[in-house]
Amino acid sequence: MVVKGQVSLVGAGPGDPGLLTRTAVARLRAADLVLYDALIGEGILKYARKAQRFFVGKRAGRHAMSQEVIHALMIRAARRGRKVVRLKGGDPFVFGRGGEEALALQQAGIPYEVVPGITSAVAAPAAAGIPVTHRGVASAFLVVSGHDEETFSSAIHQLQPNGVTVVVLMGLGRAEAIACQLIDRGWSRGTPAAIVADATRPQQQVWRGTLDDLARETADVDGDGPGTLVIGDVVAIGMRIGKKEAIESAASRRSATLFRRRSSYGGPAVALAKAGTVAKVRG
Repeated sequence: MVVKGQVSLVGAGPGDPGLLTRTAVARLRAADLVLYDALIGEGILKYARKAQRFFVGKRAGRHAMSQEVIHALMIRAARRGRKVVRLKGGDPFVFGRGGEEALALQQAGIPYEVVPGITSAVAAPAAAGIPVTHRGVASAFLVVSGHDEETFSSAIHQLQPNGVTVVVLMGLGRAEAIACQLIDRGWSRGTPAAIVADATRPQQQVWRGTLDDLARETADVDGDGPGTLVIGDVVAIGMRIGKKEAIESAASRRSATLFRRRSSYGGPAVALAKAGTVAKVRG
């Protein structure tokens, strides 16, 4: 009789261990083997006290191992009766190749489950006080990967300029090119934009400006952590979130200026200090 274990594809959320789901914590505590990606901190891995832990992600542009090898590791361990956690930042099905891994497990006849996590696509803006939708300002948002120019261009091809909030993951290194692409497609240079780096972590930084600032490479965020771009009028709402109040970057403070916009949806004018002054909405 062949004893089969199980694989749990677990989302680790945006970085703060406090944002792990109860199910994620339970699976980590019960795991025999944890295969984890980059950006998973010790504050999360500590829950897997009895498990073997192997890094299988990408650092400095290099993959620790191929996707096929990861599939083989999960399948082999599960067939030996082990409880495997495949741990991914954010949500496993949002730019995490979770779908590919689920299909590989299904085809191999391995029992598996998906444990959703909080994606950075909404957590990073929220941690910076930016709602991705807001009545009268934006009724929809687009989440797109920014690391590949062709993929990004395809995603925004049919997008109405300034029509929705655009959230770009894995696009920090191409922020200038992304801004230029949007401007070339008719987006206003004055469209509010933000960079949220190391979202939900103690070292979180937030830069605020405009598409034009991004295109001119004036945005400056320290560190090498994950960054999320948020583009659209919702950035100008500028809320503050208690203890999670964003730490504004030095560049943002230096370039602090007050500007006023009127939403393309006919919403109220919003006055905003780029350095993070709480916005005042005047009806």
